[in-house]
Amino acid sequence: MTNKDSALQLLGLAQRARKLVLGTGPTLAAIRKRQVSLVCFPSDGGASQAKKVADKCAFYHIPLNQSFTKAEISQAVGANRSVIGIANAGFSKKIITLMTEKERN
Repeated sequence: MTNKDSALQLLGLAQRARKLVLGTGPTLAAIRKRQVSLVCFPSDGGASQAKKVADKCAFYHIPLNQSFTKAEISQAVGANRSVIGIANAGFSKKIITLMTEKERN
């Protein structure tokens, strides 16, 4: 299993634990209130929406992950959403670690 698969499984677990903010509007509001510790935006998302989310994350110093596609995010969380915010520091830290470390043989 790759690190990307493990990270997607963690997104599903976070969804079941109700630690995700789903959708663009709610996620942007959660960023403003500093209620999320990681934001995932799809790599195949729209350019204007990507800029909006990236600028908001940069301003509030919240990490932004663009490693997943829209289909992967939707399948992992079980809802047709592309922008998600993770409202739990433990899930966020583990996903960041998985996505930044190299694959093991």
